[in-house]
Amino acid sequence: MEYRNLGRSGLKVSVVGLGCNNFGMVMNAYQTKTVVDAALDQGITLFDTADVYGGGGKSETFLGKALGKKRSQAIIATKFGNPMGDSVYQGGASRRYIVSAVEESLRRLGTDYIDLYQIHKPDPHTPVDETLSAMDDLIRQGKVRYIGCSNFSGWQLVESHWVAQTSGLDSFVSAQNRYSLLSRGIEADLMPACEKYGVGFLPFFPLESGLLTGKYKFGASPRKGTRWHAWKERGALANTFWSEERFNKVEQLESVCESYGHSLLDLAIGWLLDNSNVSSVIAGATKTRQIKNNVKAANFQPTEEENQEIDAIISPAVSASLWGR
Repeated sequence: MEYRNLGRSGLKVSVVGLGCNNFGMVMNAYQTKTVVDAALDQGITLFDTADVYGGGGKSETFLGKALGKKRSQAIIATKFGNPMGDSVYQGGASRRYIVSAVEESLRRLGTDYIDLYQIHKPDPHTPVDETLSAMDDLIRQGKVRYIGCSNFSGWQLVESHWVAQTSGLDSFVSAQNRYSLLSRGIEADLMPACEKYGVGFLPFFPLESGLLTGKYKFGASPRKGTRWHAWKERGALANTFWSEERFNKVEQLESVCESYGHSLLDLAIGWLLDNSNVSSVIAGATKTRQIKNNVKAANFQPTEEENQEIDAIISPAVSASLWGR
């Protein structure tokens, strides 16, 4: 396993992380522990969860119990901000909410500190300086070691960096957004901002929730027990992945992989890690063999010729000129 620094920080994370969205949704506590143990055995240290994952904090609870006495071997990344209930006070990024949300996450995780505490999405109703000040206090209290953001745009990351610098506050060391062979929009502004300010990037949905493993076929119903099946049962999220156009792109990518003699999974993970600004690829897994396959795929590196063929299938997003690139 290779380990990279998270941006310019001193925190090292495994280049393959484990996304914990499945915990409590399609996986029970026993299945969670089996996968967590397998991840640790393979050298994975980064476990990414959120208070809303699994519903009612189940993912955090399952992860904390699964780690148990192995807590010191893990880098726990969790998030706050998405609604945890119907009340106006059960979400957002205000100081009032942050100081209560972190206590609940610490309790569920069964730990006295969080390695990476991330705001799940921008809060348009709270000034970013209030959010950063509250998160900075958590670092000074020892409850949080590092802070990060998720679903921010490039300008929001830059604004946050400027506020932190001018106010003497700790700044975000990581940014987590959707990024994959099929979803390259962040290349236009967020990725250049991360590179400019030394923010480590953590792509979520790197496998497009399994689409980039080749296990799903257009027109065929997802198997019971898969995340897509769970989403379709709830009528949520699956439609953001499931389209004939996206399946056509996958078929073209599979043809490229066949010509170069490797798997689509190799390409999906190896292509992301070919970008030095990507600190870790957060991939979900429900079985131990998926853990092993993800770790193996991290060793793959595409050639320049293959990258050109990929760009011909999925055009790279154009970087904004304001970054001087």
